[in-house]
Amino acid sequence: MGLIKDIYSVSFYEKLGQAVAEVHPSFNKQKFIEAVYEGDFAQKEWKERMKHTTIVFHQFMPENFTEAVSLIDKTIQKLKNKFTEGNLAFIFFADYIEIYGIDDFKTSAKAFVSITQFISCEFAVRPFILKYKEKMIDEMIKWSLHENHHVRRLASEGSRPRLPWAMAIPFLKKDPASILPILENLKNDPSEYVRRSVANNLNDIAKDNPQIVLEIASKWKGCSKETDAIIKHGSRTLLKQGHPEILSHYGLESTNIELSSFEIKTPIVKIGDYLQFQFHLNNKNPEPKNIRLEYAVHYKKAKGHLAKKVFKISEKSYQPNQLIKVERNQSFKLITTRVFHIGNHQLSIIINGKESEVLEFELID
Repeated sequence: MGLIKDIYSVSFYEKLGQAVAEVHPSFNKQKFIEAVYEGDFAQKEWKERMKHTTIVFHQFMPENFTEAVSLIDKTIQKLKNKFTEGNLAFIFFADYIEIYGIDDFKTSAKAFVSITQFISCEFAVRPFILKYKEKMIDEMIKWSLHENHHVRRLASEGSRPRLPWAMAIPFLKKDPASILPILENLKNDPSEYVRRSVANNLNDIAKDNPQIVLEIASKWKGCSKETDAIIKHGSRTLLKQGHPEILSHYGLESTNIELSSFEIKTPIVKIGDYLQFQFHLNNKNPEPKNIRLEYAVHYKKAKGHLAKKVFKISEKSYQPNQLIKVERNQSFKLITTRVFHIGNHQLSIIINGKESEVLEFELID
């Protein structure tokens, strides 16, 4: 598997250049490719290459933004025969609108609808939300009713208050009321791709406005199996936090559920190995109980404090006096998204949001 930056290759620019030349006869494909590779292209990472492609492409496009957008649209129609939808390299088309169309709301809004059906525009739309606020959100509410599922998803995904790897939208973090009609329109969407985006948007909202998500959960409950799944996935942060109201919403109570024989089998763990632990669980209630079972690792951080991360084990119904043994391994293999620090860490079991006793283990080199 090659590096992600290598999606920007000579072969890619050849195919792109050929498609542009077919709709824009004055476009010089060879000069375009030469301009792309001038300077330190080889040293650029993928995002830098994407931005560089946008800037060079702009030099070969008409100065009039509306004309340029028309050519991009025609180019995409040509490219659809050569590439499958969702090809990441073409995200520079969305970037083009973000950079050069920010002052032309009407043309850019139409361009997003067209381009997102070929390559997602969720990142590019965000500066427009910041600049135009309600005007842009009103447009996105219309998108949520569009016949194409990519456009409907853009309405939800692009308006997420905390979209990962994208600029945050502070006014939506503070008050997401303006985007709730988008989620309302999409809660029964036929596309799982769209519904998952709605759930992710709800989960973003829950991080700053949990009460709003709790109200939506109550309002949407039982609408359909799909909507119930949206609520569940959209409440995952609240569930991990053990938020009492969401636990109550799902009937997750910890009374008379007994944890025993909780043991860390590897009290000293070497970086690269696994933490091994086990415990017994018994539903001592006279009736079946839904039990959401999780564990928390309290990782030691660089400054010596502990930071808790919750991992789900299962969520299912347990019969009266059903005793089970659970064994788990937690990896301490080195990964790019987590830095491990040697010293004392902690582990706990969480039953329906309630954290058990905490055991210590030591991480060594």
